[in-house]
Amino acid sequence: MPQGQPVSVPDDGLTTRQRRNRPLLIVHTGQMKGKSTAAFGLALRGWNQGWSTAVFQFVKSARWSVGEENALRALDQVHAQTGQGGPVAWYKMGAGWSWSRTQGTEADHAAQAAEGWAEIKRRLAATAHDLYVLDEFTYPMKWGWVDVEEVVDTLRQRPGRQHVVITGRDADPRLVDAADLVAEMTKIKHPMDAGQKGQRGIEW
Repeated sequence: MPQGQPVSVPDDGLTTRQRRNRPLLIVHTGQMKGKSTAAFGLALRGWNQGWSTAVFQFVKSARWSVGEENALRALDQVHAQTGQGGPVAWYKMGAGWSWSRTQGTEADHAAQAAEGWAEIKRRLAATAHDLYVLDEFTYPMKWGWVDVEEVVDTLRQRPGRQHVVITGRDADPRLVDAADLVAEMTKIKHPMDAGQKGQRGIEW
């Protein structure tokens, strides 16, 4: 099993085991596709480890059911029926969030984003999940719908062993600085450059 070798070992007083099991803040940003796909791949690995996973999907339309959503919801059912893997909860801002059932319009998006972030904060404080996928959460920060400093401070101080992955373009430098792992998706080539539209199984 690949372990990888650290570049350096800090003098932080932690054992190798303690350092390995630290909770991570992960950011997938950049202009190229694949940011959410990579985060959902992480969710699949977490499910296999029996983790409780919560996906909060910002910005995307509530009517758009992506393939990863269907797959992870099915895996949640597998867990409920057999005990295999871990539970998965999936929430969409465009649906007004499942706990409020408010449809909302374009003018309500900022309030809905703030509501979603407030729920995430409550769950982090209660150590409710092992993994949080905050899909396209960079945009509410960029547009001023949620306060970046509050987000960074909350994530830095989250209790327990809760991993958080945030996706989206134009990640705020303060979020990047606070993160443990940052990946930037850079476009080299894309089929759309040649006029090809998205297709089933690749884009959704």
